Formats: sequence, structure tokens, C-alpha cells
Amino acid sequence: MNDHVPADNLFYDTHVFFCTNERPAGHPRGCCKAKGSETLRNYMKAKAKELGLDRTRINSAGCLDRCELGPTLVIYPEGIWYRCATTEDVDRVLVEHVKNGNPIKDLMLGPDE
Repeated sequence: MNDHVPADNLFYDTHVFFCTNERPAGHPRGCCKAKGSETLRNYMKAKAKELGLDRTRINSAGCLDRCELGPTLVIYPEGIWYRCATTEDVDRVLVEHVKNGNPIKDLMLGPDE
């Protein structure tokens, strides 16, 4: 039996995992929540709906282990990581990357960061 699910049978085409992790105040690595990630995630959810991105799911994520670079998010299925610190960054990610399929180099986090 083939367990592969055809792409046209997936419920979502894109998943965005937005770190909303919270560490204690003064933690040396900081945390995304203290940098406004929950507000940005909520904005992203509303904006995705406004843009009609019905096959995109915006999820909260626990620690993505890059909080010192945050707020951070990762988009699947591509596995592309971004630092997304403003509503303008969110708009760019949704329109340029999610809607139009063009990754945004200046917001992207590399594997060694």
C-alpha cells in the first residue's frame, strides 16, 4: 500500500510556525515572546485571512531554538527560516513568499546563524 498523500489532497499547502516561546526575564538568549512574537503571529493570522490565503496555516510554536535572532519563524514545506520583527516583515513574508513563492533573502536566517 502506498502511504504517500498526493499534494492536491493536503489540507494546507503551507505551514508557518511562529515562535512564541517565553524564557525568564534576563535570560542571556532572550525570547521571541518578549520581542513581540505573539502580537506579530496574531497579525500574521489576520493578514493571511485578509489576503485569502486559505490553504496556509499560521501556528504558534514553542522554542525554535533561535530566540536570540528573533522573533523567528519557519515555513514548511520549504523549511525556510525568517527573522520577522515588524508587521511590514510579516506582510512581505505573506505576499512575497507565501502568496508569490519568492523567498526573501534579506529576512532569511541561514543555517549557521
